[in-house]
Amino acid sequence: MLDIKFIRENKELVQEAARKKRIAFDVEKLLEVDEKRRQFLGKVEEMRAEQKVSNNAIVQASSEDRVGILEKMKVLKNELEREESELKEVMQEWQILMLSVPNPPDNSVPEGEGEDDNVVLKTWGEKPKFDFEPKDHMELMLDLDMVDFERGAKVHGFRGYFLKNAGVLLSWAIWNYAQHFFLRKNFIPFIAPAIVRKSFFYGTGHLPAGAEDLYKTQDDDYLSGTAEVPMMAYHAEEVLEKKDLPKRYLAFSPCYRREAGSHSKDVKGLIRVHEFFKLEQLILCEASHDESVKFHEELNRNTEEFIESLGIPYQQLAICTGDLKGAHVKSYDTELWVPKEEKYREIASASYYHDFQTRRFNTRYKDDDGKTKYAHSLNATAAPTPRILVSLVENFQQADGSIKIPDVLVPYMNGLAVIGNK
Repeated sequence: MLDIKFIRENKELVQEAARKKRIAFDVEKLLEVDEKRRQFLGKVEEMRAEQKVSNNAIVQASSEDRVGILEKMKVLKNELEREESELKEVMQEWQILMLSVPNPPDNSVPEGEGEDDNVVLKTWGEKPKFDFEPKDHMELMLDLDMVDFERGAKVHGFRGYFLKNAGVLLSWAIWNYAQHFFLRKNFIPFIAPAIVRKSFFYGTGHLPAGAEDLYKTQDDDYLSGTAEVPMMAYHAEEVLEKKDLPKRYLAFSPCYRREAGSHSKDVKGLIRVHEFFKLEQLILCEASHDESVKFHEELNRNTEEFIESLGIPYQQLAICTGDLKGAHVKSYDTELWVPKEEKYREIASASYYHDFQTRRFNTRYKDDDGKTKYAHSLNATAAPTPRILVSLVENFQQADGSIKIPDVLVPYMNGLAVIGNK
């Protein structure tokens, strides 16, 4: 959420941000409602002050004067109730509009209409060249009894799966190796809850726009699709000490996504499932654009280094304005090579927000000048499973149908270096 004062003073910038992000938003409409809000607030505050004066006056009033004061207070009370009712309606409209205000993208973000206009910044690694017909991850893992999709669909339904045998060991190996790898980067480890209060999804920007992709409980809470949500909520309504910044967290959590808009996409395999597990990097830092940029590059590079240590070819994308989420200032995506499809598939993203999220969470710190400021927030994927298995098993498959384990994972596989039928 942007500061309304900033929006008033920079309405052209905000409208341009909406244009760049291809978001239908009318800043003039917001400012019109904001003016009504301010007028009603002024009236209500004035009438409440008048009510307070009358309350004080009646204590010292004579019996004769008290009758007149009480009649006046009755009229004032009715008028105040009407004004407060109208203020409530205007406030609701204002809050809805404020939740729709896009965060202006950084000037370095490439402009574009949608995902087809995202810009490839780099590619890394040598794509494997097979002297045999490669299999896709489903055939490989089914042949090696690493997964059961049929019973997964029976138990869970659409997009259901069971990992089993070496499929489980490989996931555990990735989790254990990832936590050792990223904790060397000076993060504090967390296991975060997946059931989170609805208000916090508005805080991160996953609501209202992403409602169709969230699972909802009977208590009106939601299941989170990323540890970003509970970890941002961790410091909600808090004033942090500047000396304790940056806060650097590595959070593991189960994650849930309905994939509501993707019913016809990737309906088989482990590419797009409803429940998965993920390690997430998150940083809260001081309110400095330079600090945000620095940490954004660092978080993104952490993920790249992790993928490079596994030996999986990847490409990095700069997300264009038309594909950039409303809350994001700038984002990178990391995509891994999938040999059978001969294409790159998204595995991770890294984003920063300035104080867009922390204003909603009311997460602040006291600066050296004694002023209270909103912190800046950033996050990035560390390691998602089971999606990462798709590229891993396909890139490391052998002619006999076995899968070579990347060297860095072997110590976490009880010494197993190859997954095979024997």
